[in-house]
Amino acid sequence: MSTQGASSASGAGGQSLASEEREIIEGMRAGDDRAFERLVRVHIGPLHAVALRLLKNDADADDIVQEGFLSAFRNFDSFRGDARLKTWLHRIVVNAALQRLRRSKSRAGQQADVVDVTELLPRFADNGYPEHFHQPWVQTIEELATRAETREQVRQMIDKLPDNYRTVLILRDIEELDTSETAELLELSPGTVKVRLHRARQALRNLLERELELTANA
Repeated sequence: MSTQGASSASGAGGQSLASEEREIIEGMRAGDDRAFERLVRVHIGPLHAVALRLLKNDADADDIVQEGFLSAFRNFDSFRGDARLKTWLHRIVVNAALQRLRRSKSRAGQQADVVDVTELLPRFADNGYPEHFHQPWVQTIEELATRAETREQVRQMIDKLPDNYRTVLILRDIEELDTSETAELLELSPGTVKVRLHRARQALRNLLERELELTANA
C-alpha cells in the first residue's frame, strides 16, 4: 500500500468532508468495497505522516498504516460514530505505531543520534535561580515557520529526543491530542505526560537555540 497518489481530504467536485465521511461510513456498513477504497484514498496521507513521525522509518510506517486499515476494515462494526472517522482511524494507527516502538526499543542505529535530555534541561544554582536564562531569539516564530529548511531542521531536532519524550511531544504538540488521550495511548498517568511534555519542550528549545543559533549569544 503506497501513499503516492493520495487524494486531498475533500472529494471530487468540492464535496464536503462531512458528506463524504457520511457516504464512506454508510458504504462500509453496507459492505461496499468501493467505500473502503475511498476511505483509504482519503486518509492514507495523514495516517502515513503520523506513523512516519513516530517510527522514523518509511517502510515501518507503510506497514503500520496497512495494518491500521486492515484492522479498521475487520472491526468497522466497533465504530459507533462517537468520534469522527478520521479520529478513530488516527487512534488505530497511533496505537499500532506505539506498540511497534515498544517492541523495538533497542533498534540498532536509529538511536545513535539521540541526545541526553538531562544536558538540555535547566540547571539551578544553590540559591534556586536558573544557571541559564533564555535570550530573545533573533528571528520570530513566524519567520522561522516560513523557512522550509528550518522546518526540516526542527523535525530533525525532534527526532534526536529519546522516544519517551519525542512521542509525548508529537502526540501533544503536533497531533494535538489532549493529555488524557496521550496518557491512555502511552499507558502513562496524566501527570507523567505533563512532566515529559514540559521537559521535551525545554530540551527542544535548547536544541534549537544551539543548532540554529537563534539567539545573539548562541
